[in-house]
Amino acid sequence: MIDELITYNRTFVENKGYEKYITNKYPDKKIAIVTCMDTRLIELLPAALGLKNGDVKMIKNAGGTITHPFGSAMRSLLVAIYELGVEEVMIVGHTDCGVQHMDSEIMLRHMKERGVSEDHIEMMEYCDVNLRSWLSGFSDTEEAVQKSVHLVKHHPLIPADIKVRGFIMDSITGRLNEIQEPVN
Repeated sequence: MIDELITYNRTFVENKGYEKYITNKYPDKKIAIVTCMDTRLIELLPAALGLKNGDVKMIKNAGGTITHPFGSAMRSLLVAIYELGVEEVMIVGHTDCGVQHMDSEIMLRHMKERGVSEDHIEMMEYCDVNLRSWLSGFSDTEEAVQKSVHLVKHHPLIPADIKVRGFIMDSITGRLNEIQEPVN
């Protein structure tokens, strides 16, 4: 399958298909969107928000959540803010997410079935990686979005003037529903 993509790429470049996508590295709308890597959102999310190439910084991962204050998603946000001019952040979860209810025990079993040795799994745990926690999903999408919004808003390296809002997108229609922060 990768070879098919490479073949297509060569034709794309030869035919100058890239010309309509030329832009620079700075997002025109000064927005970063953290969202899920779900295949349904690849075209749906930009279409539903009226985005074109160059409009936003798109940060994708499993679940569209920020699970660690010093993980790669947060690092990407910091780069977007301090180096690329982002002023607003959208956390966009979606309905029917594959990470919702993900079970670490099942994933660990799949790893073993695919040849990952018990020794490697034990070594990760010896290195203080809690695989059961790290490979677990979330049970409530709204709560996961709220936690991510909270983490970004209260991160010690995020400036106070950055606007952060959370949403859940319907993975069929593209409709966004804003998620409010819980009142403490």
